[in-house]
Amino acid sequence: MPVRSLSSSVFIWPGRSEVEHSLADWAAKTASRRPELVRAGYFGSYARGSEGVGSDLDVLLVVSATNLERMRRPIEWDLTALPVPVDLVVLTVPEWDEAQGSDRRFDRTLRSETVWVFEA
Repeated sequence: MPVRSLSSSVFIWPGRSEVEHSLADWAAKTASRRPELVRAGYFGSYARGSEGVGSDLDVLLVVSATNLERMRRPIEWDLTALPVPVDLVVLTVPEWDEAQGSDRRFDRTLRSETVWVFEA
């Protein structure tokens, strides 16, 4: 978000702490309306501490159930209240459980990097 400073533009981008608190608040509020939300966390650059100006937040939601196919699930979740752009992954509890024993690179990344901010 550009901010005018005298005669130059300066970008101010939220830090990890602000982003983490925003996600935790969002998850707690959302869970009161969406009881299928079981866990919420983030992974990627914010989890590794390598975020910078322009970094998006990679969010993982674990839900008890959904009727949507995996690629369409993010459209059900409004994350526009968060202070940075979001890349969202939504897994069901059985899919998350399966990922625990998987050797797929993405599943290993989720297991090792995810910082959980909400658990029902």
